[in-house]
Amino acid sequence: MSAPAYLIVVGTSAGGMPALVEFVTRLPAALPAAILVVQHFAPDSNGQHLVERLARHTALPCRLPTDGEHLKAGTIYLAPPDRHLLAKDGSVPHLLVTKGPRENHYRPAADALFRSAAVAYGARAVGIVLTGMLHDGTAGLEFIKRCGGIAIVQDPGEAEFPSMPESALHNVDVDYVVPLGQMAALLDEITHSAAPPRQPDIPEDLKQEAAIAERVVGDVAAVAEIGHQVPLTCPDCGGSLWEVNQGRVLRYRCHTGHAFTADSLLHNSQQHLEETLWVALRMMEERKNLLTGIAARSAEAYPTHQEERLKEIKKHINRLREFLLNGSPTTIATPED
Repeated sequence: MSAPAYLIVVGTSAGGMPALVEFVTRLPAALPAAILVVQHFAPDSNGQHLVERLARHTALPCRLPTDGEHLKAGTIYLAPPDRHLLAKDGSVPHLLVTKGPRENHYRPAADALFRSAAVAYGARAVGIVLTGMLHDGTAGLEFIKRCGGIAIVQDPGEAEFPSMPESALHNVDVDYVVPLGQMAALLDEITHSAAPPRQPDIPEDLKQEAAIAERVVGDVAAVAEIGHQVPLTCPDCGGSLWEVNQGRVLRYRCHTGHAFTADSLLHNSQQHLEETLWVALRMMEERKNLLTGIAARSAEAYPTHQEERLKEIKKHINRLREFLLNGSPTTIATPED
């Protein structure tokens, strides 16, 4: 088959496989586009059985790509487990399959795939966000829009997990919001209309980010060209973060290549804060048990100030437990040493 005139990139997470099956079932056999799919799954998964499952529902060839493989029209490529799938332009458009840094804690990541498609195919890139949790794909759709491409989102009302499509709708000027049943007809119409010229003036910051994802560059100087340093640390490696200057979606990068939307970073910090509070609760419980044990074994009367300290720490334990279990806004004071 010939090189594709269009590049269709799809991102999905929770609830993704049933949605992908319905999506590919209706795709026309003569599609002048390659379809690249990121589905989040465990790093130790075997992607081949997912490919075989999709292949049972479509006439289009489905495959796990290899690094450097040429892109072919009318073919569905599923990102391998624990690998980024990237599109690369050149004399012959081809694929990169890499184990680069995670983006939004994901590998493969929809944002990484969408950005590469935007840089490689410009106005002929079509991005689709399906069912899933959290925010992967939101920044990716904005990349595609900035390069003149088309953004499509599954109707959140029918998505099993609407978080990903809703996040895209809240942050990006999406072109189409459609149910799965209408998506194939829409893609057929888009890809069989007159192909727009590929936008030659791809934004320089997106080219730089694409190079970082491809590991062509990846150092402090590279990330400093597209952002400014902020007093935040990367949750994946502990390095400093830079706030990316361009785009409506607030994003951050570290110099090793990890990337996050602000929403993803906020969600991660909330998880870490909760873990820290559980550790604090355990430590206060142990302190209470130690004070109780000392009192029980003491032959003398327990000093009044120690009894007050024990009562105080029990009060803080109860408040902290209430907060963790119920999300109560009760003010949590730290017991005095």
